[in-house]
Amino acid sequence: MKKEHTRKAAVDLYWLAFLLTGSRDISIDIAVDAAVSEDNTNPFFTDWIHGWQRRLVIAKALTAIHGALADSARRTKIAQASRSGTPRNWSLSPHTTKADVERALLAIDLFPRATLLLLVFEGVRIADAATLLDADPDLLKKTQAIGLRELTANLAATNTDAVSAPPELKPLQVTIKLLQSILMFLIQAGQLWPVT
Repeated sequence: MKKEHTRKAAVDLYWLAFLLTGSRDISIDIAVDAAVSEDNTNPFFTDWIHGWQRRLVIAKALTAIHGALADSARRTKIAQASRSGTPRNWSLSPHTTKADVERALLAIDLFPRATLLLLVFEGVRIADAATLLDADPDLLKKTQAIGLRELTANLAATNTDAVSAPPELKPLQVTIKLLQSILMFLIQAGQLWPVT
């Protein structure tokens, strides 16, 4: 049982590192380093260790891509936060897979993707994310909006059989509803990494 739990934890750490870096090789190294630190832990400290491993993976992944992340942040800073190209009546298909979400996230430029992963999926406070990403909190708010719009558009492009949302919703409400749908889908499918 412990071996299966350790394997699942290592896979979750790998996926987090992969989504942040976009590099399989770097992600394997980061996940293995973090997962190895659990080998002989006391069961009492297991939850604490898992939270620490996630923070360690985030820090190592962001360090590994620091230069590319800074370049992406400069591009994002001058980018316009445009309106979403997603149809107003679109919502996430119940047939969306983890692979669909992965492709949709990896299609987003590095800085908006990292911001989205930290703020939305990992639940990191904006002040902490600003420190981790070496960015101004106001830029992170703009970047989060850009990342959410791009994620929505990317998921809409992969789901041709999407279910329609009520037409009376405004664009911001559609984005919020979509995000709630994504999170609920991942939680129900057991595919959302553990929140610490």
